[in-house]
Amino acid sequence: MDTINNYHQIITKILGEYANLPYAHGNLERKFIVGEDHKNYLLLTVGYLKGKRVHGCVVHLEIINEKIWIHEDGLEDGIALDLVMAGIPKNKIVLGFHPPEVRHLTEFAVN
Repeated sequence: MDTINNYHQIITKILGEYANLPYAHGNLERKFIVGEDHKNYLLLTVGYLKGKRVHGCVVHLEIINEKIWIHEDGLEDGIALDLVMAGIPKNKIVLGFHPPEVRHLTEFAVN
């Protein structure tokens, strides 16, 4: 199985599970969006909370040059650990939400 298809299956499983978790309060729901090319993945929160509109990105992943870039990670424990537990090596995950000059301080890929 090629790398992108493998990543697609892993990401779809993990984010699909998060998308199915219900919210405890408010009229909120999660939307899980996969790009046509299977290289972009979004988990959004949409709806209303206390009469105010909510629309925000919880997670944004992108596959670039056979690495998974985490552009946004609003999960409590972080999506990176889920990816590692699913078998993705740390050197294939880029914490894109960190500035380039500090990425070398993490256990993950720099770019």
